[in-house]
Amino acid sequence: MSSPLTKLLHKTTTTTSNHLLRHQTTRSKSDSTTKMQIIIKSFESIDKNLHWQLPSNTRKIKLPSTRSLFTVLKSPHVHKKAREQFQIKTNKEMLVMPTKRHELSKKLFWLKRQRIFGAQFEILFSFKTRLDKQKLQSVLKEGGVKDGSRSNNKVEERDVLKAISSLLSDGLCSEGLDCSVNEIEASVNGLLPHGVGMMIPSIPMPVLKARVDSEGSKGLSGQLIEKFVLNNPQRLAVEVQPNESVEKYNFEKLRAAMTENDLDELARVTRDLQLNPPKIKKAVPNFSVQNIKRKHIEVPTEAGDIDGVKVLQHELSTNDVLYADLAFDMTSLKPELLPLSLLEMGTKDLNFVQLNQLIREKTGGISIHPYTSSKQGSKDSVSYIMVRCKAMSASTEDLFNLITCVLKEAEFTNQKRFKRFVSQSKAKLENQLRDGGHVLVAARLNAKLNHAGWVAEQMGGISYLEFLKDLEKKIEEDWSEISTSLEAIRGALLSKKGCLVNLTSDGKNLKNAEKFVRKFLDFLPTTSPLTASSTLDALLLAENEAFTIPTQMNYVGKAANIYETGYQLKGSAYVISKYISNTWLWDNIRVSGGAFGGFCDFNTRSGVLSFLSYRDPNLLKTLNVYDGTSDFLRQLEVDDDSLKKAIIGTIDDLDSYQLPDAKGYTSLLRYVSGVSEEDRQARREEVLSTRPSDFKEFAGVVDAIKDQGVVVAVASEHDVDAANKECSNLFQVKTPLL
Repeated sequence: MSSPLTKLLHKTTTTTSNHLLRHQTTRSKSDSTTKMQIIIKSFESIDKNLHWQLPSNTRKIKLPSTRSLFTVLKSPHVHKKAREQFQIKTNKEMLVMPTKRHELSKKLFWLKRQRIFGAQFEILFSFKTRLDKQKLQSVLKEGGVKDGSRSNNKVEERDVLKAISSLLSDGLCSEGLDCSVNEIEASVNGLLPHGVGMMIPSIPMPVLKARVDSEGSKGLSGQLIEKFVLNNPQRLAVEVQPNESVEKYNFEKLRAAMTENDLDELARVTRDLQLNPPKIKKAVPNFSVQNIKRKHIEVPTEAGDIDGVKVLQHELSTNDVLYADLAFDMTSLKPELLPLSLLEMGTKDLNFVQLNQLIREKTGGISIHPYTSSKQGSKDSVSYIMVRCKAMSASTEDLFNLITCVLKEAEFTNQKRFKRFVSQSKAKLENQLRDGGHVLVAARLNAKLNHAGWVAEQMGGISYLEFLKDLEKKIEEDWSEISTSLEAIRGALLSKKGCLVNLTSDGKNLKNAEKFVRKFLDFLPTTSPLTASSTLDALLLAENEAFTIPTQMNYVGKAANIYETGYQLKGSAYVISKYISNTWLWDNIRVSGGAFGGFCDFNTRSGVLSFLSYRDPNLLKTLNVYDGTSDFLRQLEVDDDSLKKAIIGTIDDLDSYQLPDAKGYTSLLRYVSGVSEEDRQARREEVLSTRPSDFKEFAGVVDAIKDQGVVVAVASEHDVDAANKECSNLFQVKTPLL
């Protein structure tokens, strides 16, 4: 049985033959051609698998096929037997069929409805038309062009053609020609207009140079200019002339609407402008600090209580989506259990794959990750396991049922699945050392300077990588102890004590979700079986460390806790740290040093001020740049324009656009970290009132990094050895990938 596409193509055969006959008989009057092109892309052979009975006058054009090779690691261990290789080959073919213009819309309609299994196809229509010279000249003569204008146009056209003819016969000057050829040769791989970029590769540069040497500039494009410009009988000249009658009518209409006083005022303003012409102002509007809103952006938050658990609600427009965040206090977990709190397994009734399929079917996603931070204005830290999820309002009950299933029925007996998860987590961290080492460097620095950073590093830094290595060895030896530890984690986390619920949606959905939240909280025990941890002040040793890996690029960081030097937080610190990143570090780390990036980061809650570099070819040179930051600030003379840009850029970070779920979650993080709305408003006022003198005062604060700062680097073994020789054992060397 023939398909609709086959019938359509057969129909095209009948109509096309008639079209070709008429086309031959009317060629003397109008030379026009209409073509329909179908470009087919398939992963299989088109001839073997797409058996179409094409029209007899269809041309088949084979296009170049492409092949992509892939290598996939079957395990995290780099070994030639642990790799799998495969290829994707794409075959292309073009079909060209003449057709009638009045039938194009009908054929396009049918082609859009076709379903070619195993292939992609693209439909292109092309039209080629030649105008009748006699008809065109008659139309131009009837255009009503004045004799004077026509004579002027003839003179201008003659001058242009004369200049082109002279250029064609005499050629370009030798200096200009050599300059142009050299510029084209140097820019072949650079940024060129799309048309030029397509044209140049078609002419090999040796051929172009040889043609220029033998024929001069006449050998470049003389034939094209002569054929399509000078000797083209269908060359057109277009003239645009103003409509004087319309302009006169508009002027008279405006004049009639004005009074005598208006005319006198217009004459006076004209005389003043002629005597005192105004200075030319910049075309782009000038945005100033005064245009910034003084009031910070506040997220509507209503704090409530359900069964003794704090519930935060944010009434925002979310298009009928409910965003829910559940925070479980994990400060009571034992130190050796902290890394395990991130591990996820299947449930008793569903394996890992089935559970994820059910989550994607019923919800918009469920994620579990840790959050740690110092409390604002205190040395205490907060640590939570965050369960973030979302669903349409109609699926709210399914959402909380799935959360209960994941938290309550997690299965910690599948040894094989657990070992695979540990291996994957270890491989990710090892890759991050090579590709994103600055993140691990920053985490290591924070772990040396504040307790919240130590907790975060235990669950996602180099310490966690070391823990995973030991854990991977113990899985086969002592699985029962590991399984018991996982059960202990769940027992410590799932408690109403320290639990927080954060909801973001419109008012109706928030009210409807309360009953499901209450039902979810009913299964949580009131107290936790574990007592407070004894590591509330744990820190890593404040020593310089270098982690050597096989790389040619380094990640270098240096930091200090400026709160310990007596510094009191001011909003100007936001502006200054951003200014340091955009000027001093940009110029010396990225531009002069050759690194991919340099950053200055200030954690206003912990007080850690850190300098970081990303994919940096240097080590000691970068540390010298960090130590020179305070001198840079002392010698800095900030003009008004630079200060304005720095303030506006900082406010842009503070007022960055957020979707409703991000607004609600950010409000939750501020709540658990102790950041009040009054603090935010005070910092904003201090940012807007930053003065040039604040930069010089902050130089004394930055001296703490130079004098007391700790250094962490992820670098090559060669650079670390050279640094230790030059600076007498600057680093404690470690090899995390062994």
